[in-house]
Amino acid sequence: MADASPTGPTTDRVVELRVHGVSGAGADQVLDRPHVEQVAGDRNGGFYRTRPGYPGETGTAGVTLEAYRWSDLPSGTAVRTLSLVFLLPFMLCNVALWMRPATHASKHGIVALCRLLALTLTMLYVLSIVGVALDLIAWRCMGSPSCMAGRSWLSWLGGRSPGLRLGVMSLVPAGAVGLVWWLGARPGRPFEAFRNPAPAASEHRLSGVGQWDAAPLVGRLRSVHVAAAFATLDGSLLAARASQGPSWEMVVLLVATGAVLLACLVLLATVRTLDRPGQGTRVDQVTRGLRTLTCGLTILVVVHTIRSPKPWPQGGELPGYGAIVAWLFVSQTALLAVLAAVVIWRRGGPPGSSPLRALGAPVFVTIAAGLAVAFSAELDYRVADLLDRNGATADRLATSPPLPYKWAIFGFFIAVLTAVLVGGVVTVLTRRRRWRAARAIVAADFPHAPPEASARLRQVERSVARARFTERLEPLAIAYAGLAALGLATSVLGLLQLYPGDVIQRYVGVPADMVNFLIGMGSYAIAVIILGLVIGGIFAYRTAQFRRYVGVLWDLGTFWPRAAHPFAPPCYAERAVPELTRRITYLVDQGESVLLAGHSHGSVLLAATVLQLPSRVTDRLALLTYGSPLHRMYSRLFPAYVDDEVLREIGERVGWRWRNLWRDTDQLGGWIFAAHRPGSRETPTGPEATVDRRLTDPRDVVTPPYDSVPPPIVSHLPCESDEAFTAAERDLTERLRADRRRSG
Repeated sequence: MADASPTGPTTDRVVELRVHGVSGAGADQVLDRPHVEQVAGDRNGGFYRTRPGYPGETGTAGVTLEAYRWSDLPSGTAVRTLSLVFLLPFMLCNVALWMRPATHASKHGIVALCRLLALTLTMLYVLSIVGVALDLIAWRCMGSPSCMAGRSWLSWLGGRSPGLRLGVMSLVPAGAVGLVWWLGARPGRPFEAFRNPAPAASEHRLSGVGQWDAAPLVGRLRSVHVAAAFATLDGSLLAARASQGPSWEMVVLLVATGAVLLACLVLLATVRTLDRPGQGTRVDQVTRGLRTLTCGLTILVVVHTIRSPKPWPQGGELPGYGAIVAWLFVSQTALLAVLAAVVIWRRGGPPGSSPLRALGAPVFVTIAAGLAVAFSAELDYRVADLLDRNGATADRLATSPPLPYKWAIFGFFIAVLTAVLVGGVVTVLTRRRRWRAARAIVAADFPHAPPEASARLRQVERSVARARFTERLEPLAIAYAGLAALGLATSVLGLLQLYPGDVIQRYVGVPADMVNFLIGMGSYAIAVIILGLVIGGIFAYRTAQFRRYVGVLWDLGTFWPRAAHPFAPPCYAERAVPELTRRITYLVDQGESVLLAGHSHGSVLLAATVLQLPSRVTDRLALLTYGSPLHRMYSRLFPAYVDDEVLREIGERVGWRWRNLWRDTDQLGGWIFAAHRPGSRETPTGPEATVDRRLTDPRDVVTPPYDSVPPPIVSHLPCESDEAFTAAERDLTERLRADRRRSG
C-alpha cells in the first residue's frame, strides 16, 4: 500500500494523526469520512487516510487526515470476552504491580510481593481443577455406586482402586496446566518488528512504555508458574497418599516437590535477577530447567500414586485437599497484609495528597484474589451440585465442597453485599452535594434557559452528578478490598473443621440455617457475576454503552506489560507505542508537521509516544487530547508513572502546543492541569494554564429551529465534529505552521 503524499509548501504541510480510545471505532468514524484506505500497518494496527479524489480529502485548515486504529491489538472479540471472564484475576494482579507508590523505597519488595501473590492465583487455579477432577469425581463420586448410577462416562473407572482413579483423573488438571502454558507461549508477532531502535528521549518511567522487551521476563515467569502448577498437583496427590503413613519413595517425592515450590518462591523474590534483560542468560536456563524437572517429577508422582500398594482411606473428602486449600488462603491473606503494610508505609506523595493515594496495588491484588477464590469455590460448588443430583443421591454429604470454600463463598458474599449497601449509602449521602455542584455548573452554562427547558436541564444535571461519582469509587474500592481480605482470612477456620453456620450462630446469634442460606445465595451470586461478565464481554463490542465501560477495564488491564502474571492478556502498548513512534518520525522526516489528536486511552498512548521522540521530532508536533484519563485516572492509579512532573514534561516537549478538551458530563476523562470552570477560584499560572479547555455539554438545552430534538449530551464520546474541536485543530495547526516558518 502506497503512502499518500501531501502537497503544498513544505512549511504548511501538516498531518493530523488521530488515535481513537476505548470505543474501538472504525477508521471512517475516527476520520469522520466515509471513504478511507489503509496506508501502513495491518488489520490489527493500521494507519488510514481519506481516499484521494473524494470530498473531504483534507481536514480543518487544509491538514491531511490520518487515523491509527489499534482496537484489535492484541486480540479479537472472542478472545477478549474469554480473557475478561477467566483471566480477569490474572489481569488485575498484573495491573497491581504497576500501581506502586512513586517513591523508590521498597520498590523491589512490592514487586516481589505482587509476583508471589500472582503465583498463589496460579496455584489456586490448579487446586480448583484438582478439587473437581480428583476430589469430587475420582475420589468421591467414583467411590459411590449411587453417584455413578446412570453415568456411563464415569463407570469405566468405577470399582477400580483409588490410586488408579486418582492417577488417571490427574490428567485433567495436568491438561489444564498445559492449556494455559500453551496459550501463554503461543508465538505472536515478533517484538523486534515494533521495537524502537533508539532509547527513549525522556528519563521518566512512563517513557519506557513500548520500550520494555517483556518477552524474556514473561518466559521466565511462565516457566516458574508452570513448575509451581505441576508442583501443586504433585502436592495434592502426595498429601492424599500420605494419609496412610509415609514410605521412603513418598518422602523423597515430597521433599522434591517442596524444593520445587521453594525454588519458585526464591526466584520470584529475586526481582533484579528475574528482570535481567535479554534472553539466553543463566536465569533462563534455571527457570526452564526447573520447569522440565517438575514435569518429570509429576510423572513420577502419578506413577507412585497408581502403583503404591498401601491401602487407601475410605469416605470423606480427598485426604489433605481441604487443608491445602485453607493454607493457600492463609498464605494469600498474610501476603496481602504485608503488601498493604509496605505500601502504606512507603506510599509517599506530595504534601496534602489524599491518604488513600497509591493504595491501588493492595486493593487490586485483593480484588483479584477475591475473584479467583470466588470463581474456584463456585466451580467446586456447581460440580458438587451436578454430581449430587440436587440431593437425589443416597449419600448427599459425600459431595459437599471443602470447608475453606464454604467460608470463602460466605466471606465473598458478605463483602459484596456490604459493598453494595455502603455504595448505596454513599450515593444517598453524597447525592445532595453532587446535585448542588451539578446545578451550579448547569446554571452557569445555561443562565438564560427558558422555563420549557427545565426537563432538559434536569437531565444535564443528572449527567454531571453521575460523572462526579467517579471520585467516590476510590474509597469504595478500598473498603471492598478490606472486606474481601477479611473474608479470605476467615477461611483459616476451615482448618479447625468449624462450619460457618455453627460459628456464626454461637458468636453472632444468626441461625445456622440463615448462614447456610446466605452461602447458597453467595454461590448463585458468583454464578450471576460470571454470567454477567460473559454477557458484558459479548455485548461490549456490539453496543456502544457496554463498550465504553468494559473497554476501560480492558484497556487499563492490557496497557501495561505482563510483569506479575504470565497468563494475563498480552500488552497492546508493546506494539502500539513503537508503531506510533516510527510513523510520527517518518512523517516528520518527510517534511511534515504532525498534529496528534488522541481520545480517551488514545491520549495515554500519545503521551507515552511523545516522551520517546527526540527533540527534532517533538519540535514539529502539537498535541490535542479529549476525554483524556491521564490526570483523573492514571495519576491516581499509577502515581509512579503519571504525575504532574511527567505531564509538564509532555507539554514542554511539544512547546506547549497542547490543548485538552473535557466536559463535566464525562465519567472518565477530565482536565490535565486546571478545570477552568465558571466561578472557579483557581488561578493557574505558567504555560500549563493554557492547556485545558472546558466544553459546555450539551451545546444547548433548547431545540434549535432546524431540528426536532435538543443537542445530545456527549459525555465521554469523541467530539471530532464539535466546533470547539475544530477551533482547537485550527489553532494548533496555525501554531505549527508559524513556528515552522520562524525556524526556517
